[in-house]
Amino acid sequence: MRGTWVSIVAVALLAGGACKKPKAGGAGAGGPGGGAPMGMPVEVAVARADTVRDEIPSTGQIEAMQSIDLHPEIEGRITAFLVNEGQEVAQGTPLFKVDDAQLQAQVAQLAAQRDVAQQDLARTKSLMQQNASSAADLERAEATARSAQAAYDLQRIRLDRTTVTAPFAGVVGQRYVSLGDYVTSATRLVSLQTVNPQRAVVQIPERFAENVHRGQIVEFNVAALPGRTFTGVVDFVDPVVQLPGRTVLVKARVPNESRRLLPGMFVEAHLVTAVRPNAVVVPEEAVVPTEGATFVYVVVDAKAKRRQVDLGVRTPGFVEVTRGVAAGEQVVVGGLAMLADGMPVMARVVERGGVPGADTAARH
Repeated sequence: MRGTWVSIVAVALLAGGACKKPKAGGAGAGGPGGGAPMGMPVEVAVARADTVRDEIPSTGQIEAMQSIDLHPEIEGRITAFLVNEGQEVAQGTPLFKVDDAQLQAQVAQLAAQRDVAQQDLARTKSLMQQNASSAADLERAEATARSAQAAYDLQRIRLDRTTVTAPFAGVVGQRYVSLGDYVTSATRLVSLQTVNPQRAVVQIPERFAENVHRGQIVEFNVAALPGRTFTGVVDFVDPVVQLPGRTVLVKARVPNESRRLLPGMFVEAHLVTAVRPNAVVVPEEAVVPTEGATFVYVVVDAKAKRRQVDLGVRTPGFVEVTRGVAAGEQVVVGGLAMLADGMPVMARVVERGGVPGADTAARH
C-alpha cells in the first residue's frame, strides 16, 4: 500500500509541471529580458600620432678633430719650455725653444754677404750708366745679389723655426723631452689636440651604409659622464667597408664648449637615419601574429573588427603601424584570447605601457 502512494504522488507532480507555461517576457537563451547578447568585456587603447625616429645603435669613441705629436724642424738642444702640459693655447703660440746661437751667427754672416752683393750690384748699374761696365758684368752682379738674398732668407727661416709653435689651437698634452735634451726631426716633443669641437667616431654594419649620409643627427652617451646625452652632426662617412668586421666608419662633429669630452672616451651612440613626425603608434600588446601575418582588433560600432597591419619600427612597449590603423582609433589590448572578428564588445579605455612621448626612438 505504501509503494502505491508514492507512485501516485510522483505522477501528480509530473503532470503539474507539464501544465506550467513560461510567462511572456521571461528569461530566454539570449540573456536577461530576452534581448541581444551582452558584448565581451575588452580593454582598448587609442592609436596615437607620434614622432618616430629610425636609429642605428653603435659604439665608438671620442676623437679630436686634429691631434699630432710635434717634432722640431731644427736640430739642437732644448733651451726653454714656453708652455705647461695641459695648457690651452692659440694657433701660433710658441711652445719650445731650440738653441739658436750658431744659426744667429750664420744669419749675421749671410746678411753681411747680402749687403755686399747689393752694393756691388748698385755700383755695376752706376758704371753701366757711364758706359764703363758691360751687360755681362751687370748680369753677374744681379745673380750674385739674388743668390746672397736667397741664402740669407733660407737661414733666416731656419732660425725662426728654432721656436716650435702650435700649428692649431688646442690643448698641450704630454711632454716627451726635458731641458737640455738634444733633439732632431725624429724626436717627439709634445702632443697637441683640439678640444672644441670634438668628434664621435662609430662603426656601423655595412647593411646600413646606404641609409647614412652627411648632416644626419647622432645622439650618444658617454660612459664616463653618466646621465648626459650629447648630440652631433655626421660630417664624414667612409666610402670603404672595413674588414674583417664589414663595418663603415662614421664621424660626427660634436660641440664641446664645456671641455668635458676627451679623446678616447667610450660612447654608445644612436644614429638617426629617418624621422616620421606623424607616425601611428599602438601598444605592442595589440598586435596578434597569425600564420605569417600580423593583425589588430579595432573597435568599430561596439564590435571587434580584425585588420591586417604592416608594422614599422619598435620601441619598448610600442610599435609603429604603417598600414591598417589610423590615429585616434581604438585597438584591443586586453581580452584578445577569446576575441573573434565581428564579435560584440564592451570596451574600456586603458593606458598600456605609458604614453609614447615625443621623439619616440626606434632602434634597428
